[in-house]
Amino acid sequence: MSGSGPHDFFGAQFERQIAQGEYALNPFETLALPYLKGKVLDLGCGLGNLAFAAASAGAHVTALDACHHAVDDLARRALESGLDLWVREADLRGWRPDETWDAVACIGLLMFFDRDEALAGLAAVRDAVAPGGIAVVNVLVVGTTFRAMFDPAGYHLFERDELVAPFAGWAIVEEREDAFEAPGGTVKRFRTIVARRPGP
Repeated sequence: MSGSGPHDFFGAQFERQIAQGEYALNPFETLALPYLKGKVLDLGCGLGNLAFAAASAGAHVTALDACHHAVDDLARRALESGLDLWVREADLRGWRPDETWDAVACIGLLMFFDRDEALAGLAAVRDAVAPGGIAVVNVLVVGTTFRAMFDPAGYHLFERDELVAPFAGWAIVEEREDAFEAPGGTVKRFRTIVARRPGP
């Protein structure tokens, strides 16, 4: 997708999913959902399937994403449902927390930033977690050969050590790597960690 980037790639995907009513959780969201309790932040929420499911289970959810198609659709569904779900469009490159949450989910976002911003974003996720809280982070890692959704000028495939280093001293509750076949004989390789911050 020369000349395009994640906004174009996911904007088109989200429009198609909205039109078809496709709101099922992906495998990473399914893994994250049981950990999202209390006051929850879904950073880079996309269509908001995870945010909606967490709110449906009783969480108080804030959902942020840069794609206005996705945010508008989630806001509509949240209003119709009456769930405790606050959604806002936000440029997440450079996002830093000004409060903390019991659980922060960041699924499939950080690899769309250049290395410095990706690592700063990961530190921001860490800093957004309250003592005793949970971070769930999912990124594409080294070994991924599918690049169609990336802006060639800025993306980052994480090394494992880069992903876990900010959570030194935390309890790693889960860690897994998954690989999926992608178009053109390529592969998407994801790593997901669930880490609990020390505290009460």
